[in-house]
Amino acid sequence: MDLSKIREDIDRIDGELVPLLCERLDCSREVAAYKQQHGIPVLNEQREREVVQAVAKKSGELDPDDYGYGRANALVYSTVMEVSRALQHRMLGAGSDLRDRLANAPRSLIAAEKARIVCQGTQGAFSHEAASRLFAGTMPQFVTTWEEVIAAVRDGEADYGLLPVENSSTGSVHEVFDLIMANRCHIAAAVDVPVRQCLLGVKGARAEGVKTVVSHPQALSQCREFIRRHGFAEQSYGNTATAAAMVAAQGDASLAAIGSVQAAQAFGLTVLADGIQTFEGNTTRFVAISRELCIPQDADRITLLFCLPHVTGSLYHILARFALEGLNLTKLESRPLRNGSFEYAFYLDFEGNLQNENTVALLCALSEELPQFTLLGNYREQRE
Repeated sequence: MDLSKIREDIDRIDGELVPLLCERLDCSREVAAYKQQHGIPVLNEQREREVVQAVAKKSGELDPDDYGYGRANALVYSTVMEVSRALQHRMLGAGSDLRDRLANAPRSLIAAEKARIVCQGTQGAFSHEAASRLFAGTMPQFVTTWEEVIAAVRDGEADYGLLPVENSSTGSVHEVFDLIMANRCHIAAAVDVPVRQCLLGVKGARAEGVKTVVSHPQALSQCREFIRRHGFAEQSYGNTATAAAMVAAQGDASLAAIGSVQAAQAFGLTVLADGIQTFEGNTTRFVAISRELCIPQDADRITLLFCLPHVTGSLYHILARFALEGLNLTKLESRPLRNGSFEYAFYLDFEGNLQNENTVALLCALSEELPQFTLLGNYREQRE
């Protein structure tokens, strides 16, 4: 059979399908008008199931060789229903509560010279560098744990708290994501900090004489190859800079910290080996969390937290909605809700600004459809 003839048939069928699909969407617009007049919600799960099941049944009857037409057309029609629902939400101005929050959110961060910043660790930590890049000229308050950072922001003792959320070599910092999820903090800004790890010892120490290295678990993980190659024992510590402070206080030449050059300078240590991370280009992304939602004018990234209904293909269809709007997803990760039911929440990052009405309409629709939905932030990520 001639391929060009088959393609002609496909083009002819597509020419017949497109007007019919447009006609179907016109019907959806009429449905939206009716629902608005009668106060009926957009989502009707029973009706959607009936439509998809009817399509699958009819397709199966036309599929004598069992090629899977029923499953294929059920997927196509599920997507059609998803698009139809998105159109209805937009017509009805869904998500009034979220729209009000967006309208009332400030459009700029607190000025650096006035902002109260809190970081985990101490001077010379990578979180300190992140704070200096986002809020130049401000000396942050330092606390011992990430929980204390969250608490300071939550209780109004600080305007912004710096937390590491992801490393280019070792992936997400799950403990931080879980804290953000539990406390529903907002993300006001983000910065990518190049992380060059060094082996830091007391004056007079030599790398060959080191027996044990101490640092934050993330830093130890980032330098795993170097540690194994030298046969060092590992000791976890709360922060790279506080680990450096402890090594300086101990004065033991067989004990070394893994941390930054700045930490070495701050605590009078010697750099015994430079650039010991496994991968070049090692970078950690820090976020500045805040108690209230803020949407800077130059925001370029959006982070959501949501749960999905227990329906086959629910994640696929949600992601299809982002594809429909041409939005570029940059991160998708699931975390357990820890309620004993094996249920999960999803973190999703994508490029965008909530001054775009199409993006606002999408999030407002999802806020009404999903069992749990939180806009964590629309912020600018500083990459240089």
